[in-house]
Amino acid sequence: MAPRNRNGGGPWGPGPSGGPHQQPDLEQLLKRGQDRLKQMMPGGSGLPGSLMFLVVVVLAAILAFYAFTFRVSPDELGVVMRFGKISQQEPPGLHFRLPYPIDEVRLPKVTRQNIIEIGMRAGVGTRVVTEVLQESLMLTGDENIIDIHCVVFWRIKNAQHYLFNIQNPEITVKDVAESAIRDIVGQSNIQPLLTGARQKTEQAVQKLMQDVLDSYGAGVSIDQVQLQKVDPPTQVIDAFRDVQAARADQQRLQNEAGSYANKVVPEARGEAERILQGARAYKEQTVAEATGQTARFLKVYEEYKKAPEVTRKRMYLETMERVLGGTDKIIIDSKNAQGVVPFLSLDQLQKRKEGAK
Repeated sequence: MAPRNRNGGGPWGPGPSGGPHQQPDLEQLLKRGQDRLKQMMPGGSGLPGSLMFLVVVVLAAILAFYAFTFRVSPDELGVVMRFGKISQQEPPGLHFRLPYPIDEVRLPKVTRQNIIEIGMRAGVGTRVVTEVLQESLMLTGDENIIDIHCVVFWRIKNAQHYLFNIQNPEITVKDVAESAIRDIVGQSNIQPLLTGARQKTEQAVQKLMQDVLDSYGAGVSIDQVQLQKVDPPTQVIDAFRDVQAARADQQRLQNEAGSYANKVVPEARGEAERILQGARAYKEQTVAEATGQTARFLKVYEEYKKAPEVTRKRMYLETMERVLGGTDKIIIDSKNAQGVVPFLSLDQLQKRKEGAK
């Protein structure tokens, strides 16, 4: 059970054994006060009856005030137990209660945000951080060791559960936090933990902690989990940085190769498409020419069947025209060319032979 809060042991504070003092006898208090007043009076004479009555009334009022009231601070909630059983919960302010041991009051701070540190301890009022290796060194899912510093922010959401369902709530929250972090880290690889998975890890740890504490009925709400440091152990951090640099170079080279591929592949695809288009065009042209020649031949054949002699002569003339149309030629009619002397251009013939070589 949690340690007793202030005002929980009555107005006279805790006793020698940690429990509350027994209430002093009222007659003894009055007698001691009367003796002190007699000593203060000149000649040690007693007080008048009316003044003595007033003193008694004032002392009784003071004792009644401390015995029957208690104060709840703004950040606290008053949990009143009557004979060990919770009877009521009081908001901040001054409230009435029966004297101890009838009523006992617990004052948990329900609005204060509490902080638990895992793997390190920060000095109060300083920036010095002490590392706790037995908490910070953890094993990852790929069998690497990682050094983690974590801070957990939590508060009380149910004062009754917080006070009576678990023993040593702060220690319990700390143990649950360390266990949850080790669980999540043990399921993760080291590379995501060091790079982009920090926020995801924090959320997973917070959810796991809240689920475990709710199963305990701890009455605790986990506000936030912050990973302050996620690094390899100090002994191997230089080698790890070399590995990280090599991985960065690998990623850079892969990006450069990808950029080159993105440039070359589209060009090759465009060239291949151009060749295919040219082949398709050549195919269509050849097929069209062959189809046209076939149609022309069929037309000529139809005409030939109708007039073979005329068609044959026409074909001969068209063929000779196509063969001799591009050559230099002189046609001499032997009947009417009696005065023409034949001339053979030997020099031109010699030049053609040399050009052919």
